Amino acid sequence: MKILIKNGYIVDGNKTPMYKGDLLVEDKVIKKIGKIEEDVDRVIDVNGRIVCPGFIDTHSHSDLLNLVNPYNQIKIRQGITTEILGQDGISMAPLPKQYISSWRKNIAGLDGESAEIDWEYETTDNYLKMMEKNGIGLNEAYLVPHGNVRMEAMGLEGRAATKSEIERMCEITRREMEAGAFGLSTGLIYIPCAYSETEELIEMCKVVAEFDGALVIHQRSEADTIVDSMKEVIEIGKKSGVKIHFSHFKICGKNNWKYLDEMLELLEEAKKEGIEISFDQYPYAAGSTMLGVILPPWAHAGGTDELMKRLASPEERNKMISDMENGIPGWDNFVEFAGLDQIFVTSVKTDKNKDLIGKNLLEIGKIRGKDPYNATFDLLLQEENAVGMVDFYGLEEHVIKILKRPEQNVCTDGLLSGKPHPRAYGSFPRVLGRYVREQKILSTEEAIYKMTKKAAEAFGIKNRGVLKEGNFADILVINMETVIDKGTYVEPTQYPEGIDYVVINGNVVLENGRYNKILAGEVIRRK
Repeated sequence: MKILIKNGYIVDGNKTPMYKGDLLVEDKVIKKIGKIEEDVDRVIDVNGRIVCPGFIDTHSHSDLLNLVNPYNQIKIRQGITTEILGQDGISMAPLPKQYISSWRKNIAGLDGESAEIDWEYETTDNYLKMMEKNGIGLNEAYLVPHGNVRMEAMGLEGRAATKSEIERMCEITRREMEAGAFGLSTGLIYIPCAYSETEELIEMCKVVAEFDGALVIHQRSEADTIVDSMKEVIEIGKKSGVKIHFSHFKICGKNNWKYLDEMLELLEEAKKEGIEISFDQYPYAAGSTMLGVILPPWAHAGGTDELMKRLASPEERNKMISDMENGIPGWDNFVEFAGLDQIFVTSVKTDKNKDLIGKNLLEIGKIRGKDPYNATFDLLLQEENAVGMVDFYGLEEHVIKILKRPEQNVCTDGLLSGKPHPRAYGSFPRVLGRYVREQKILSTEEAIYKMTKKAAEAFGIKNRGVLKEGNFADILVINMETVIDKGTYVEPTQYPEGIDYVVINGNVVLENGRYNKILAGEVIRRK
């Protein structure tokens, strides 16, 4: 099928000035760009609106959703045509059969839970094949999750790995990279990744570097010890040769805002040493993750089943409260840097606790007639750790300073169930509406570059992210006069405005606000 997109202002993703022109799509690819007069099957006259590449979400949590509801309008309606799964070191694959039950509980707070799918796929290759067989709405790429690899090699024990276990992790990493993964992800606040030592990651990253993959890292601290944390990440890059990509780059907590300039200096020093560094960012001053991360790391040792036993013990609860109030060196204590009044529940698994969605931990204590700690422990126990949260930690001026950095590209990092963070629905339109049109922090061309080509280059995604003849036809039509996110922290599940057309692999999946229920995406494997 031939589609002609006429009379648009083309922003090609290269940061070059926009220009007026037409674009011809034939089947899955862009056939021609310029002034085009040709017989076609369909003409879309965009009447002076922006035509640009589809956005690439480099930090997504659609891993399970894609098997349950693969259409994923939440992403498509904000212009995302490609996303990268397998984030934070804990995701769907690999998954040895003996750990299925425990692992489903471990990831439920991030990716959700479902009894509808067959969980016995075991490997990344089989997981990707499941998506291919079922069909997907977006293009999907995958990272090898460090925690999954660690679990396969040594279980969920809360300890450092032995030399032989690290060797086994390297073997598994190689197998998963050969299946088409784009790199290794880790989340050093999540279990079991948090138990790893630096050398473990260096050795695994040596394997990833052989494939020109990236280490995508939620670093060990984004708060009190962030400077030392960044030095650890840079050391991994230096000793392994791997490309470094920091997940959701930020600084958390009022007492730590003073470190931002030093963080940026570390980026500059690392680049001078030849380390390739990039990062993604969601354009909000609040974060979102699993509520279980507020517990000290030792509470999670052995997996979710062991955590449930500890949450049922009054003695263990008292020990958790002591650590949360007094801190543990090197541990990102969410209660300390955000506060009980700035941590809000966004999702639960069962109906019995739905009344707590949208409430902060102090409010939950009052509702349940208990102190906020024990009320929160009750919630996590009843929901088997499958609870999402939003935490408020930062400043708008820091968001802007990070947004302007050359290493930056845009992401959502949005959890997709319950009452999510508004970034799940609006990250990309928010940048265009708030920071391009309203505040003029970025030019249109620079913002589009950060959402497209910059993201593709950071991960080595070929033939996408730029409007170029021969590239895949992932294309957006955007009204720059109206584009904006609509979701708020109170009512986050609102689609944005101003993304008028979305084309994925040559298929028009969104047109003037109407979603065409088409599974137009493809699984992208690193080649």
